[in-house]
Order: sequence, then C-alpha cells, then structure tokens
Amino acid sequence: MEFGPQPELIESSLSRFMEQAGVRLTINIVRLSTERGWSLEVVNEHGTSTVWDDLFATDHDADAAFRNALAKEGVEAFLGK
Repeated sequence: MEFGPQPELIESSLSRFMEQAGVRLTINIVRLSTERGWSLEVVNEHGTSTVWDDLFATDHDADAAFRNALAKEGVEAFLGK
C-alpha cells in the first residue's frame, strides 16, 4: 500500500519549555500545513500529555488557553492523575 506525501507539521514559535513550582512542562502548539486550526498539548516531565479537544484559530489563542488553564488550575492540572 502506498501513501501520499504527509502534510508538514508546523510548530508555533510559542511552543516552549517552562518550569513552575519545580514542575517542567513542554507546551506544544502545532498545526498541519493542510489545516488552519492549531492544536495544544502540554506534556509534563513524566511524559503525561494533556491535549485540548478543540483546535484554535491562531497559535496565540492556543497559548492563551494554556495560560488560562495554568492561572485557574495551577501546574497541578498538568501532573496527570
């Protein structure tokens, strides 16, 4: 079976690593080159991933959603349960 070319993954300049309260997080904001919406994933230092279900219109909207969740719920929201 042959597959066509895969769409390119575009990473936002807002993707980054951060540490808060001793917890290291990786914030991934990406989209496929063939799509308009941006996805948001936060990965903690243990590899546990939190992914938003909805896509965002802009990478800045995705970053704002992460910042909002961090402000409301704290870094504990990304520790995984």
